[in-house]
Amino acid sequence: MTSRDNGHDMQPMRLCNTPSSYGLVSIALHWIAAVAIIGLFALGLWMVDLSYADPWYTTAPWLHIGLGVVLGALIVARLAWRLCQPRPAFESGMRGWERAAALTAHWLMYTATVAVIGSGYLITTADGSAVSVLDWFELPPLQLGIDRQADLAGRVHYYGAWLLVLMAGGHSLAALKHHLIDRDRTLIKMLRPER
Repeated sequence: MTSRDNGHDMQPMRLCNTPSSYGLVSIALHWIAAVAIIGLFALGLWMVDLSYADPWYTTAPWLHIGLGVVLGALIVARLAWRLCQPRPAFESGMRGWERAAALTAHWLMYTATVAVIGSGYLITTADGSAVSVLDWFELPPLQLGIDRQADLAGRVHYYGAWLLVLMAGGHSLAALKHHLIDRDRTLIKMLRPER
């Protein structure tokens, strides 16, 4: 038996990053977070217009809050993984300003994600209520003693979510530019780990 079958390498996909490619763990965390952020944004926009009589009036916020906490845990795991893994090198044709912009955009998206999740937690617990996470467990309330905590956190949550989604859109366009115009491996590295 050979190490190749129909031209495909039979070695398992790498879990960890290499100097030239992301590993399966980084790729999975990236795409799960991306889908969760888009889904939570869409759910948040939809649920604010629900009427009291709508059957989703309480279910949608319950789901939004629970999945937001799960996303928060995922982001912590992703940051921890990123800090202990090598970051694959930029493509050789990338200019210095593109590299700086990419790094800045990544850290701004992490910051915006943490701000949106944290502000959501402050909205939910402003009245002293614990946060039910999909009926699996509860997190204690966090009251900062700030007047109108829910209103202020609500503004951060709303504008932070829009900023995050706009930055993610720019991030996606930049990846497509690298793939379709520059024809480099920037997007491929986040779609397929090396074997």
